[in-house]
Amino acid sequence: MSSLSSFLRIDPETRRVFLDARDPAFYSEPNHTYAALHAACPTFYWEEQRQWFCTGYDTVNALLRDRRFGRQILHIATREEIGMPEPLAHTRHFDAAEAHSLLELEPPEHTRLRTLVNRAFVSRHIEKMTPEIEALANRLIDGFEKDGETELLSSFADIIPVTMIARMIGIPEEMGPQLLKWSHDYVGMYMFKRSRADEEAADRSAREFADYVRSMIAARRAEPRDDLLSHMIHTEHKGQFLTEDELVSTTIVLLNAGHEATVHQIGNSVRVILESGIEPATLFCDPKTTERTVEETLRICAPVHIFQRYCLEPAEVDGVSFKRGDKVSLILAAANLDPAKFTDPLTFRPDRDEGVNLSFGAGIHFCIGAPLARLELNLVLPILFRRLPGLRLARRPTVKDVYHFHGLERLDLEW
Repeated sequence: MSSLSSFLRIDPETRRVFLDARDPAFYSEPNHTYAALHAACPTFYWEEQRQWFCTGYDTVNALLRDRRFGRQILHIATREEIGMPEPLAHTRHFDAAEAHSLLELEPPEHTRLRTLVNRAFVSRHIEKMTPEIEALANRLIDGFEKDGETELLSSFADIIPVTMIARMIGIPEEMGPQLLKWSHDYVGMYMFKRSRADEEAADRSAREFADYVRSMIAARRAEPRDDLLSHMIHTEHKGQFLTEDELVSTTIVLLNAGHEATVHQIGNSVRVILESGIEPATLFCDPKTTERTVEETLRICAPVHIFQRYCLEPAEVDGVSFKRGDKVSLILAAANLDPAKFTDPLTFRPDRDEGVNLSFGAGIHFCIGAPLARLELNLVLPILFRRLPGLRLARRPTVKDVYHFHGLERLDLEW
């Protein structure tokens, strides 16, 4: 058993790992821990989580596409069969909102929902939003440029993704702050070692969020508009329309996924670029270098670290046997740092051309909002660094204690 620090112990022989995910030394700089895991046992049993985890790029990439594993299990097994506890009474509203989530379903339900939504998120439609995104970014910078300093998350990063996804769906922009609050509470359910208070806050916000979405659905049924919500309500797939519950779940997941990760990634990317010491002008001199810079920031500081799957039939992965109902977690952010895939993986190298990062996943659950997130990052980062020459960190950023998401509490900048 090797003890690498106060929060991490690895036994390479048994592939048992003791790791405190709430230790700031871990979640502030998780890449160093991932490097240690790659060196000792890329597939390991995390004792505190009582589950197997995979970090190897090839393993994670394959499992994301492996149909022997899925996001749900109760479509082929009962709770009793796999020893799954009954749902918690105090999270019933959250569970109802998640019941038809694109993130949680398997075919054929997943195929039907995704087909209805996917058209709005293909690149050729998303790219039409370029002028709006650029105008919003410039307007926000106009508001703080003269100050010589700003807290970038609240003045910029929080606002752009939620505004754009709300416009797409057809939610009034003035709802932005409320959507952020509901979303922050909602994702508390995905934190490791969440508390009863976290669960109650998520359930309360899920109920309020769902009630609001139902009111918007009623309004669009009565008066359709040229927006995604109207499209989802009035478009059929093979003779079927989405039910009201499906519309609620899908709208909530699109609003949450459509901004939560991108907010984190804007902050993460700015931090990585500023700490790298590389002159920003060289990173954004043309669309090609901009795209490579964005992909490298996604690789080295992904906003979502873990994607969990159930074993649907007996399977063996990297020498580990899984039975039906077992869970396995894929650490996307660690797969991006696999030294077998990427040379010098902990170093920010924007000229890197060694393969695709897995920050948006892969397979049928590949992030539907990836084209929108990539477009926002490719547009707003160059604008920010061009408008604010001499941009620098005013103080060392603090990382949020929300593992397995990865983002900053605040990002104080000056110029």
